[in-house]
Amino acid sequence: MKLPRSPLKNDTFLRALQRLPTDYTPVWIMRQAGRYLPEYNQTRRRAGSFLGLAKNPDFATEVTLQPLERFNLDAAILFSDILTIPDAMGLGLYFADGEGPKFERPLRDEKAIAKLTVPEPEEDLRYVMDAVRQIRQALDGRVPLIGFSGSPYTLACYMVEGGASTDFRTIKTMLWERPDLLHHILAINAQAVTQYLNAQIAAGAQAVMIFDTWGGSLSAEAYQRFSLDYLRRIVSQLTRENEGRTVPVIVFTKGGGLWLEDIADIGCDAVGLDWTIDIGVARNRVGSKVALQGNVDPMCLFAPPEVIQSQVAQVLSSYGKGSGHVFNLGHGISQFTDPDRVRVLVDAVHQLSLPYHR
Repeated sequence: MKLPRSPLKNDTFLRALQRLPTDYTPVWIMRQAGRYLPEYNQTRRRAGSFLGLAKNPDFATEVTLQPLERFNLDAAILFSDILTIPDAMGLGLYFADGEGPKFERPLRDEKAIAKLTVPEPEEDLRYVMDAVRQIRQALDGRVPLIGFSGSPYTLACYMVEGGASTDFRTIKTMLWERPDLLHHILAINAQAVTQYLNAQIAAGAQAVMIFDTWGGSLSAEAYQRFSLDYLRRIVSQLTRENEGRTVPVIVFTKGGGLWLEDIADIGCDAVGLDWTIDIGVARNRVGSKVALQGNVDPMCLFAPPEVIQSQVAQVLSSYGKGSGHVFNLGHGISQFTDPDRVRVLVDAVHQLSLPYHR
């Protein structure tokens, strides 16, 4: 039985994604619930491990809300990990100290690839859906909740490499030698991501984001075939309305500045930008087709407050007047960031963006 949900008190983020008028530019931060916050580290110690934190809905709810208590953010994002899907596929996700995520059983064998199956979200990933439901109740309509997933290609990178990679040699060897195997993995991943995101929406996510973190490592031609085609497939099958509201979709390809028009054409509501492209140039290229999210370099948060404010002003000025802009970093926040610098950024966005919405 579904519990009644509170009316949304701040819908600025959702309105901006739909390019509707807003009073100011909304802001949230990729990886906003993370190791730069002392309270997050305290909760993680109580959980015993990262997976202990991510797989416990109570802890996931707690850390999702922590940045909202510190900063005047316009959205919350589900605390989870992009590798929940391959973990549910039985690849054996674990986190090695200082080395990041790894899989006990990476996909190197054709028989193992043939046996891949799509996880059932409400069974194999029930802890994520329970977290979404619990977070929505805890938010009490304060701000919207963002659900998310990794892209099929980004998930495949970890699944084939067995962890993070600097050159993606194993998956790119498969791409060129046995594209049929990689396409099979990607097709399964696309089905899994679609069902996973739709289940998050049904559980209460009010917008969803697809992180194509490693799509930018591909050549232009390979990006179309092995990443963008599968992103298009997912977007076309997502639930786009729930609880009487549009559920916007954000697609973010790190390093994807060369392909903005192509990304904007797949049917998403917004395109995320990393810090390597001027947001004004990006706006001219995509026109009014999609909203844009971004795109300050996360490292600017190590600068003095006046420099952070100037960077915020530069991005806002480059985007210009009107709605359709969600302010964010160009990638996830560093764990070494001073939280006080984040407050400077968030407050600067709200204050300096006012003239652009009159």
